Amino acid sequence: MTPLRLLPAALAATLCVAGAAQAQDKPTELKLAHWVPANHLLAQLGWIPWGKSIEAASGGSIKVTIFPAQQLGKAPDHYDMARDGIAQLTYVNPGYQAGRFPIIAAGELPFLVDKPGPASKALDAWYRPYAEREMKDVKVCLTHLHVGTFHSKQPITEPGQIKGMKIRPANGTVGAMVNVLGGTSVQVSAPESRDALSKGVADAITFPWNSIISFGIDKVTTFHTDMRLYAAVFVWAMNKDWYNGLSANQKKVMDDHCNNEWAAKVGAAWGDAEDAGREKLQAMGGHTFVPMSAAQVDVWRKAVAPVYDRWVDAAGKTGIDAKKALDDLRGELKKAGGAY
Repeated sequence: MTPLRLLPAALAATLCVAGAAQAQDKPTELKLAHWVPANHLLAQLGWIPWGKSIEAASGGSIKVTIFPAQQLGKAPDHYDMARDGIAQLTYVNPGYQAGRFPIIAAGELPFLVDKPGPASKALDAWYRPYAEREMKDVKVCLTHLHVGTFHSKQPITEPGQIKGMKIRPANGTVGAMVNVLGGTSVQVSAPESRDALSKGVADAITFPWNSIISFGIDKVTTFHTDMRLYAAVFVWAMNKDWYNGLSANQKKVMDDHCNNEWAAKVGAAWGDAEDAGREKLQAMGGHTFVPMSAAQVDVWRKAVAPVYDRWVDAAGKTGIDAKKALDDLRGELKKAGGAY
């Protein structure tokens, strides 16, 4: 045992060794590409503090440079951008390429999740064993989600109203839900949504609360259905070659920032801030919130049940036991406190 009087010297020696190891690390840049506005909540609460933490932990040997608002590529291309090394880390909405990533789409199923922080923790823990199978072209850093609902030009209260409507869905799973209810999916990315609504290409959108404001969609939708309709899941995808080229110390820094703890932290910080947008819209005035009783939500649940069957069928074709996987996800959500 080290004598108490020698602890300061021992600690100083340890820090010197760590400092020397970091000093020998080759400087590298982590280009982080995303497609939301530069001032988006996720940037302020997620990427910026995450990047600063990496720079500090690596002793400055990893420099994080953020490229917002589709500067390096369109929103649906971000998975391939990470694969091809256009950026070292990208923000991926798997649902923007419906059918390509059927397993993680379980997190998008309607009326499945509630609190975004605990639900993000659950989703990330559940998906890690499947990530190498489904997203083998990249190294999955972490996954998280937000929760959203319908925002429309006319009030939406019951499933029968969706028939004949044109709705911009958050992802392929929500698109399948719209189609099951007799509506038409208008497939455009988040940055293109306001234009689609203002031009009448879409009648409604599924979106989280605060992003309605940050994307300017509050100017073209004034009715908001007050329920936890769906979740959108997101992946931070890392280029494998870049990661493999890091030193052992730098890899540890990245591993320490690509874990379940960070997934829960980002999910809570951003998801809760998105939910707080509901109160912001109320304070702005000119917006109508459509209340939904528990009985009404049950009607919606029954109407969208076929979407679950579709997911089981699609995910099962990848070779997994889809029913068990869905039960496992529900179990993780319940354990973490994120189930709806």
